Amino acid sequence: MARSCEGSVALVTGASQGGTGRAVAIRLAAEGAKVGITARSVEGLEETRARIEQAGGSVLVMPADLGDPDGGRATLVERTEAAFGPIDILINNAVAHTLKRVDEFTLEELQWYGQVNLWAPWQLMTQVLPGMRERGRGWILNLTSFSGELPPGPPFAFKAKDGSSMYGATKAALNRLTVAAAGENEGLGIAVNALTPQVAIVNAAGSGLVPNPDLFEPVETMAEAALALCTGDPAALTGRIAYSLQLLLELDRPVYDLQGKELVQGWQPADLVAAIRSREEFHRGNQWPNPFDFHRVHTPYPERLRTS
Repeated sequence: MARSCEGSVALVTGASQGGTGRAVAIRLAAEGAKVGITARSVEGLEETRARIEQAGGSVLVMPADLGDPDGGRATLVERTEAAFGPIDILINNAVAHTLKRVDEFTLEELQWYGQVNLWAPWQLMTQVLPGMRERGRGWILNLTSFSGELPPGPPFAFKAKDGSSMYGATKAALNRLTVAAAGENEGLGIAVNALTPQVAIVNAAGSGLVPNPDLFEPVETMAEAALALCTGDPAALTGRIAYSLQLLLELDRPVYDLQGKELVQGWQPADLVAAIRSREEFHRGNQWPNPFDFHRVHTPYPERLRTS
């Protein structure tokens, strides 16, 4: 069977830990892409490299600090293209996150978090978009979060009080940037989308914000959803602020392991209505009714959820 990314070149940020960035990098490589990976942790990047090379993939390791404009991010696109050729897929996954009250952040902290969460993705998009337009081909995916949504109130949902103001503000800005870039490149063969876990992925268990481990999803669902958004028809699948499980249900897409070989048990389309329902109940219990039904074209609520 032909691999969906054969001959493609990808750049993935935040690929040094055992979360979404590493999973997506491995899955893209397994589908035939040559992948440039970056993060601050050299050790973590080398672990990702080993996983990709064990599967026969090609990878370029580029340590960089995305929070520092002079920390290496300015040359990531250039270095990737020098090694592998023009970039077809950009995955902006790197993120910085902490919980504080609004008045507890210093300006210096906000500037650093903004560099990682917003300005670095914007800069990388700026660097790849001209080439994508020239070639009439490209996919950009920005990893986002439910924290970027506007909590209902008053009385306010817990999400308005959990200290995620900085994180939510930067992700809301990233969502708006995603839709703007999608609109500006509509009809040019370029897809620009954002993707969030339905609630959290397995390596987010230590966050303290999701006390029930049953609400975590595996990295494979995020990798599968990311692959769908980075191989889909740009004329049909762009400008999305997509939620992982809802997207997979909407597309009726099977979920494979990171090598793209074996189906992941318990996370197939037939399983996802119940999985999404349990996550909706979690948010309802935290004062957020109908949490995933935003009534907007960018984030469609699957019909199977309305009728089940």
